[in-house]
Amino acid sequence: MTQEKARLLVGLGNPGKNYENTRHNIGFMVVDRIADTFSIAFNKKKFAVFFCRGRINGNEIIFAKPMAFMNRSGPPIQKLASYFNILCEDMIVIHDDIDLAYNRLKIKSKGGHGGHNGIRSLIDTFGTGDFSRIRMGVGRPDVQNGVVGHVLGRFSKEENRNLDQLLSRARDAAVTVICDGVEVGMNKFN
Repeated sequence: MTQEKARLLVGLGNPGKNYENTRHNIGFMVVDRIADTFSIAFNKKKFAVFFCRGRINGNEIIFAKPMAFMNRSGPPIQKLASYFNILCEDMIVIHDDIDLAYNRLKIKSKGGHGGHNGIRSLIDTFGTGDFSRIRMGVGRPDVQNGVVGHVLGRFSKEENRNLDQLLSRARDAAVTVICDGVEVGMNKFN
């Protein structure tokens, strides 16, 4: 009897109260939404990662939120993946993306870091970009705010009106990727 392979679902963000509900933490928000939907509680910590285990439509999933800052998220996630014998290609990473308009998401099967420090850290640590991503559009910053101010800033009133819907759509996209594969997810959500 072969043992089912678990998948690793990673939400990227920054730890601490100062970063809660910021654009950079939308990965944490999506992973929380998925765990809540399936009544799975984040109740474990190992290698500077909050995580939990559960099943989504029969698929074993390990949900993970690295508690290292975004640009250092690779090493703790790699340690957790290694601990659970999860290969890079069995990982789905959810992260913010300034190159996508707010309220858009895009599923990608693998690739480069695109300037995202969290993705860069994962690629540097794993030695490959062969993991799926769900890119969450947070829009481009205005000149006054700059990139750092934008991604570390909170959502505007207007953005907050659509945030619940965006998080639910991202949850549905992740569940589709987990259950039906990345190609089906891309066709349905991109």
